[in-house]
Amino acid sequence: MDHQPNQLAHQLFEKAVADREALEIQFESVGGARVLDFAVGRAGCLDAGVLLGKICMGGLAQIVVSDCHDSLGLRSVEVCTDEPLLACIGSQYAGWPISYGDYFAMGSGPFRLLRGKEDVLSAYRLSAAPQQAVGVLESNQLPTIATLEQMAAECGIEKSLLNVCVARTASWPGAIQVVARSIEVAMHKLNELQFDLSTICSAVGRAPLPPLAGDDMTALGWTNDSILYGGRVELVVDAADEVVSSVVERLPSSSSPEFGAPFLDIFERYKKIFIKLIRCCLAQPA
Repeated sequence: MDHQPNQLAHQLFEKAVADREALEIQFESVGGARVLDFAVGRAGCLDAGVLLGKICMGGLAQIVVSDCHDSLGLRSVEVCTDEPLLACIGSQYAGWPISYGDYFAMGSGPFRLLRGKEDVLSAYRLSAAPQQAVGVLESNQLPTIATLEQMAAECGIEKSLLNVCVARTASWPGAIQVVARSIEVAMHKLNELQFDLSTICSAVGRAPLPPLAGDDMTALGWTNDSILYGGRVELVVDAADEVVSSVVERLPSSSSPEFGAPFLDIFERYKKIFIKLIRCCLAQPA
């Protein structure tokens, strides 16, 4: 593996620690693990969100929040990467449901490569040796010592090598890191269509940044609506024309029979199971 996303993310984590006052980030050592509170119980700031998004993508992408999104009058989150498989699937994809006692969060980031228990990681032989591990939790609570111990154990490392960033969805850091998933959402859908993700050479994505929501569930809906209905992704692929033609009409959100419905309505209809929701967006039986 030419690039080491945990190492790159760790450098960004250290930058967040050093600049935490300006970025409105709080730093804690919890049982030997290091935890950065990007925005738990508060709004946070835009610059922290950009940094959080980069950490989530293993330091393998550029993220910019622009002033205006076309005619909507909203800011845009723009993301680009020349390592889309490793940045989006190996790092950014929220493939680790972390549950211990009363604590629950979806885990993203390159520390998933150490855990290695996801089918998509195995399919593309994405992994990492024990090292400084960096992850992102989407939650309105900081993880407990017991939760961090479980996470470190699943990654096969000591807690002292675990570096965790936390932000609630209803915050600027939380919202930006979700809206920065426009490329990852497209790749997730392509994976369901059995398209070879390793043939994607580079990618650019853009989606509007919605206003700050008053609660996390509303924020989840608004940020996903931004990607589904306002997002645009351009992919450069090294694949035969007939392979591209077999998926290109089924990839846009407009191909789904659910097109036009708010994300939260669809989410509830598919019993809050993301994989079923993704398949419905592909006009496939769930």
